[in-house]
Amino acid sequence: MAHPDEEAEARSADSKGGPGHTVLMAVAFAVPVTKVAYTVGGGAAARDVFVGMEPANWPDVLIGMVLTDPLLASVLAVVVSRVVFALFAARGAVPVGGGVVGALQRLALTIVNPVAMGVLVTCFFGPWWGLGTGLAAYALRKGVVVEYRTGRRRPHGRRGGRGTADGSPRAGGYRPSRGLRRAAALEQWAALVLTVLVLPALAFVAALDGQAWTSIVRCEVTEGARTESDRLIELGRKGNGVVGWNLDTEEISNGAGCTGEESLYVREPWWRDR
Repeated sequence: MAHPDEEAEARSADSKGGPGHTVLMAVAFAVPVTKVAYTVGGGAAARDVFVGMEPANWPDVLIGMVLTDPLLASVLAVVVSRVVFALFAARGAVPVGGGVVGALQRLALTIVNPVAMGVLVTCFFGPWWGLGTGLAAYALRKGVVVEYRTGRRRPHGRRGGRGTADGSPRAGGYRPSRGLRRAAALEQWAALVLTVLVLPALAFVAALDGQAWTSIVRCEVTEGARTESDRLIELGRKGNGVVGWNLDTEEISNGAGCTGEESLYVREPWWRDR
């Protein structure tokens, strides 16, 4: 039986989101900055871009990356789904025991978020991406339930005893089957690899792929008495025009009469640029 201090530490880690929470926060802060810095050249250029975007628009970088990369979007959706479920389960939001009613509640809480994630991914990338995302998210969320059944996680506020197959405690100790214990261990390893290795790797690959995180437009840019047609990474809209990073003059410019371009590539990906 685990030491009470170890159990308390495990519950505390779960209630704060566990390692998934830490990785998500790191990705949310580091990856957008990396994306902008590599795309526009870093240094003063990156600072100018963030100033031109204004703080309220900074999340657009991460959103743009996710909406242009189906694999990154799918993995992020799966990880977020599991982290949220584990977080609420650790805080007692997921019922244990309760017979048929409790089982139905657990089922509903397990499937609602994967279905939502699957629908979102389907809207942007098609039904096959959505189906794969929904099934993977469900499998990992179901794995959290299995972890509680095998005793790898403790219900909120419970310090001792083992759970029964339906999650309720039983005196004398319920010992889950070897197959169930293996399934819980496999789910934990799969979630760890997906969260700590796969998600950061995909995020940084997307940050260094040389594509803009938002639309590239060709606009008429006027400077003094001279007007030229330049390519801009759109950062915001002002009236009938666009404020963007000018790829031709490498500065923030105001453009008018803009038309969108199909390709988002600004430079060679990092792995080809070495």
